[in-house]
Amino acid sequence: MDARDPELSKDLSATLQARKDLGAEYESELVDSFMDKVAERVDSRVEQRVRRELAQQQTSSARADRRPIGPPQPSARFARYGFAGFTMIAAIPLSAIGAVNAGAGGLFITWAGIVGVNVAQSLGQIFGPHAGKQAKDDDWS
Repeated sequence: MDARDPELSKDLSATLQARKDLGAEYESELVDSFMDKVAERVDSRVEQRVRRELAQQQTSSARADRRPIGPPQPSARFARYGFAGFTMIAAIPLSAIGAVNAGAGGLFITWAGIVGVNVAQSLGQIFGPHAGKQAKDDDWS
């Protein structure tokens, strides 16, 4: 039997000794009694493991719930404003291309596109699939 459970080993030894003393006619009852003890021991161990796992999950969940919701972290701010900065940098050559090829109308269309892209990106952050989960949205890592 398992050396890690000396009580169960003693129960098995006692059951085997009782079988020797009482004879084969009580074997069925002795085996049933021992198997009940084994089942109780297994149930107890499974219950302990389940409780331990549930406690770990609750602890992990509680830690995740404690994430502060507040102003975005500097890296998230950079990511938000970095897109706008990129479009402003890209606006310089795009404006020149639009103005040279189509005049004032081309320049107007170019800037309308730049503004439209920035508005769409901002609305995506506000109403996107993760809207309302500010703490998680702000953690871009």
